[in-house]
Amino acid sequence: MIDPTHTVLLQIAVAYALDIAIGDPQWSCHPVRLIGRFIGSIEIVLQRFPIPERMSGILLTIIIVLGTYLLTYAVMSIGKRWCSPYEIILGAVIVYSTISIKSLADEAKKVMISLRENDLIKARQALSQIVGRDTAHLDKEQIVRACVETVAEGSVDGIVSPLFYSFVGGPTVAMAYRAVNTLDSMVGYKNEKYIRFGWASARLDDVANYIPARICTVLIPTASFLCGYGFQNSLRVAFRDGRKHESPNSGIPEAAIAGALKVQLGGPSIYQGEVVEKPFIGDVQNQLTIKSIDSAVRIMYVTSMLFLICGVGSVLCLKYYEIFK
Repeated sequence: MIDPTHTVLLQIAVAYALDIAIGDPQWSCHPVRLIGRFIGSIEIVLQRFPIPERMSGILLTIIIVLGTYLLTYAVMSIGKRWCSPYEIILGAVIVYSTISIKSLADEAKKVMISLRENDLIKARQALSQIVGRDTAHLDKEQIVRACVETVAEGSVDGIVSPLFYSFVGGPTVAMAYRAVNTLDSMVGYKNEKYIRFGWASARLDDVANYIPARICTVLIPTASFLCGYGFQNSLRVAFRDGRKHESPNSGIPEAAIAGALKVQLGGPSIYQGEVVEKPFIGDVQNQLTIKSIDSAVRIMYVTSMLFLICGVGSVLCLKYYEIFK
């Protein structure tokens, strides 16, 4: 019988290896896609009832997050009743479906390839798959900026956060986090339709990413140093500009990446036809180029590896401290 702590660590390690090797699986029954369909269905049902939108949004958040947690818990309980290898494989597949390292890198590379071919139309289309802003009229530098920002933000909500919650509570908590993040991506907008209905989802996502984002305050500068960029400037800009962003979390990885590459991110962006003035982050020491995307992707990969190593080490240290104290 494998120790529960070692089981979770094996699940995370296998999940990480699968993601690096294969990327996000394009299954129609992918857990995140199923969560998305469930959100859409529950949203339609709740909006039929004559209750305040904010209350409906709170109910949606509770139903989706709690439902996801309980269903994942039930699946993992079945796995525990079988045998250790089955439990490890099942848990690894669940954690694997919550992280998106290779897929984020691959989508960013599609943008790079299109830009190298000077095909802005294709680059805009590729970018539209990973950003929420309007991409139809972006020029080359704006495409690069949006892609770098997305890779930076994805370092938190697509990598560090799901891994963090995997270490904290195993596959069940990791999948519950993914439900929170999916809710935010679907209804957490500040437009007329979702400003009240999506309030609970957006706030819960802010809370869920709070600690992982701050871990990245040091993690991304360290990864930047290992990739040949400056640790000091990345850390300095992360602390200086990380709080400028409207989101309490997104600004931190963006600022750390901007500092590492010595570029400026932020500025006006268009979302659903409306111009949103984002604060500028970083300094204009270097121009944003196609190489900036490649550099951001490399930093993102190293960040993921560092967090995996730190997470495993921290869990083992805590376990053996409890044993020998």
